[in-house]
Amino acid sequence: MEDEEGPECGKPDFVLLDQVTMEDFMRNLQLRFEKGRIYTYIGEVLVSVNPYQELPLYGPEAIARYQGRELYERPPHLYAVANATYKAMKHRSRDTCIVISGESGAGKTEASKHIMQYIAAVTNPSQRAEVERVKDVLLKSTCVLEAFGNARTNRNHNSSRFGKYMDINFDFKGDPIGGHIHSYLLEKSRVLKQHVGERNFHAFYQLLRGSEDKQLHKLHLERNPAVYNFTRQGAGLNMIVHSALDSDEQSHQAVTEAMRVIGFSPEEVESVHRILAAILHLGNIEFVETEEGGLQKEGLAVAEETLVDHVAELTATPRDLVLRSLLARTVASGGRELIEKGHTAAEASYARDACAKAVYQRLFEWVVNRINSVMEPRGRDPRRDGKDTVIGVLDIYGFEVFPVNSFEQFCINYCNEKLQQLFIRLILKQEQEEYEREGIAWQSVEYFNNATIVDLVERPHRGILAVLDEACSSAGTITDRIFLQTLDTHHRHHLHYTSRQLCPTDKTMEFGRDFRIKHYAGDVTYSVEGFIDKNRDFLFQDFKRLLYNSTDPTLRAMWPDGQQDITEVTKRPLTAGTLFKNSMVALVENLASKEPFYVRCIKPNEDKVAGKLDENHCRHQVAYLGLLENVRVRRAGFASRQPYSRFLLRYKMTCEYTWPNHLLGSDKAAVSALLEQHGLQGDVAFGHSKLFIRSPRTLVTLEQSRARLIPIIVLLLQKAWRGTLARWRCRRLRAIYTIMRWFRRHKVRAHLAELQRRFQAARQPPLYGRDLVWPLPPAVLQPFQDTCQALFCRWRARQLVKNIPPSDMAQIKAKVAAMGALQGLRQDWGCRRAWARDYLSSATDNPTASSLFAQRLKTLRDKDGFGAVLFSSHIRKVNRFYKIRNRALLLTDRHLYKLDPDRQYRVMRAVPLEAVTGLSVTSGGDQLVVLHARGGSWPCSYPATGEGLGFIFRQGWGVRLETEQPRELSRDVLLNRRRGPGLMLSQPRAVPVPVPAGSGCLRRWDRPLEPGNCGTGPAARTPSLLEQGLCSWKDPQGSLGRHLQPPG
Repeated sequence: MEDEEGPECGKPDFVLLDQVTMEDFMRNLQLRFEKGRIYTYIGEVLVSVNPYQELPLYGPEAIARYQGRELYERPPHLYAVANATYKAMKHRSRDTCIVISGESGAGKTEASKHIMQYIAAVTNPSQRAEVERVKDVLLKSTCVLEAFGNARTNRNHNSSRFGKYMDINFDFKGDPIGGHIHSYLLEKSRVLKQHVGERNFHAFYQLLRGSEDKQLHKLHLERNPAVYNFTRQGAGLNMIVHSALDSDEQSHQAVTEAMRVIGFSPEEVESVHRILAAILHLGNIEFVETEEGGLQKEGLAVAEETLVDHVAELTATPRDLVLRSLLARTVASGGRELIEKGHTAAEASYARDACAKAVYQRLFEWVVNRINSVMEPRGRDPRRDGKDTVIGVLDIYGFEVFPVNSFEQFCINYCNEKLQQLFIRLILKQEQEEYEREGIAWQSVEYFNNATIVDLVERPHRGILAVLDEACSSAGTITDRIFLQTLDTHHRHHLHYTSRQLCPTDKTMEFGRDFRIKHYAGDVTYSVEGFIDKNRDFLFQDFKRLLYNSTDPTLRAMWPDGQQDITEVTKRPLTAGTLFKNSMVALVENLASKEPFYVRCIKPNEDKVAGKLDENHCRHQVAYLGLLENVRVRRAGFASRQPYSRFLLRYKMTCEYTWPNHLLGSDKAAVSALLEQHGLQGDVAFGHSKLFIRSPRTLVTLEQSRARLIPIIVLLLQKAWRGTLARWRCRRLRAIYTIMRWFRRHKVRAHLAELQRRFQAARQPPLYGRDLVWPLPPAVLQPFQDTCQALFCRWRARQLVKNIPPSDMAQIKAKVAAMGALQGLRQDWGCRRAWARDYLSSATDNPTASSLFAQRLKTLRDKDGFGAVLFSSHIRKVNRFYKIRNRALLLTDRHLYKLDPDRQYRVMRAVPLEAVTGLSVTSGGDQLVVLHARGGSWPCSYPATGEGLGFIFRQGWGVRLETEQPRELSRDVLLNRRRGPGLMLSQPRAVPVPVPAGSGCLRRWDRPLEPGNCGTGPAARTPSLLEQGLCSWKDPQGSLGRHLQPPG
């Protein structure tokens, strides 16, 4: 433990006292209280003294100092216990609980608040929204439950008038995911009457003093609590009880905001306010006896029927039914006949009070259930999310002794007896029994066992609760006095029971009214008046049916038993005492199943004054809480004990002989070797199956050694696990690749087999597999199939070509060249007819002038020395003046000649082949051709466009293809964009221009090309007529039409 408290502050642990006596205990407690040290340990039990003032011991900085620390590393504090509880839950996956005990006013409620604040502060580091919601509900629920379940008493300004046990559920990461609140025995009789100097529940005063005037008017309320019978007693205590920072007005706002955060709808909050107002109005209803008619028959009426109207309006029930329920009750006779029986004034008052108590109790239970419905863990599956762990916080009423103690104080003190019995069993008795069982030598400690007192209350058939239940269920008139006489008969010789009948000389008790029980905390005298009525807790069925039929859904949900028909025979309900006993038994069993941590609260004085410690008062509390016996047991015993197997499981990594697994004879020998290595064998004792550790410092030393090694072990485990994952992945990948490889082979084989099957008949002429469909190949075979398709095409072409005579090969090659140049963009190019090449020398195509052309051809061969005629044909030329002339075109292997057929084929122009730069055609069926040369271009038309193109292209000339729509020409004729070897293409954008009739169809280009920048040649030249924007399309006389027809 860090040296933050010097010797002047006393011993931080009562176990460290030099002598264990009451005087030494009280001296150390007094010294620490005077120094502002309100917390002290007894081993793992925390003793807390209520300072009755704010101390700078809490907040985020204090939480950070205790977070993650061991119990003895810091001075005693509530945060240390909360941290130890949280660590036990998170690290060991153990359900834990914190039992806060002490008498009323000792600070139990404040202690539970600080524990909740600590748990909320250290959880959810990732700020998950759902966890934050649960934390907000957990914190805000305390504010709401205090408003409806706490009240001012003479011993405590904020006394819990109900018991509360809260379970907080955590996931495997240690974050809160939900919770559940159990409430025990609300003191509903406080609704009707309070002792002098006490108040009703806070909710009534907060509603009256904190609501706006408009809301009070709507609820028919006045702001002064003294107006109402149920709040008149505590009307003048507000300024005494509360400071300016904690007034009823501000508390009302805080509670309303807390209900909004928790999840109460505005309609539900409004319903709660209406129910509280209805209870206040119900308490002011008085009954008067009246006379009816001349017979002077007595009757009963409400003194102020306006209050009945208010109650009916606020509860959303019919007025006449409210009035009938107050003045009479309906009973069923043996023949199931309904009889309405009127009340006397006393019976009506009893029914009114019972209704008020029941409505408030149902309201409180509804608020608790509504909070539980919001806090309930959502969508949790243990198989998917892992096991949830729980921290329980018990904040229940302390031991109470009032001038007049009734049924409520009897139940409260019985509850404290049960909790003390649990403490004795877990802390004292079990510890001694375990030492004896394990063979550990130690000095026995005498302690008071209160099992006999618990047996006095809850023993079957003869216990006080059993006798009380029998009195409630007996036929006839059984009074409280008869009940007391029965108790005297059964417990005449019990050491812890007495009454005035059994002890006539004790004048502190009255005959026929009082009995006394010697509790572990002291003697308490109880008055039996009202025991039977409070235990029976009877409410007429008329009120249940009335409120069940309310149109307010919130109020209706509080009374599910109201739907039962009055003639229906049901089992007798359990009494209030039996229900409370069963809930206490279940609570103790629940706490016993968890690892407990204890906070024992001490009230320093009865005056609730800061800085004052009444030694006699505190000595009494130390005695009945059994703190001195606890110190003796801790000093004689050991601070911790663990089975050898669990101890090794947690600390074996700190010793080389036990990590990772020991080879010694037993776990006990392995634990001994581990402790010898650390030098701690002198602070422990070895039992038969457990190791007992005397000092907490030994555990701290082992935990520190373990904390240093855990990161190294984690890295080792991570390395091994990552290696395992990598090997698993590698094996999976190998398997995947093997499957892929074999599947790929299968696909390849299947594809090749399919190819072989489909192309078995490919060698059969004349088609040679032309119509065969290639199967879709796998992606890996796509390049292979592309190559196969190219080879198949070449093979098939070879099969088709090898039977062609050599004389036809020239035109075949020319057609192939033309087809490659056009690339399918021109449909009609004469591929289906025979190409004669030299049409002018043919007597068939040129019967009248073939001889003249032959002479001219001979003259040109002698002159220019060309070797062969590539192409010759008649053409129509369009000049720059839009005139059409008959011309002849001769293409040799050296020159391109333009001849005049009308003048014996006189040469008009001869262009060397190296001067020819290209040729332009359209994609339509026309025969328009533009020849491009360095000296200019020749627009012309001849019927063998495709044939001329083929022979020209075989010479490697540039060819331009101009696409066009029917009867329209392209506007962008000449673009310097190539497609393939020497082929120029452009897209059609023709703009028709109307022309005079009879002059042919002309096309004008909206942007004439600049002179010298047309064609594809590098030299400047004069633009052609086509390039200048005018061309001939159709001759209306038909002279040109002969040459414009597509070749056959």
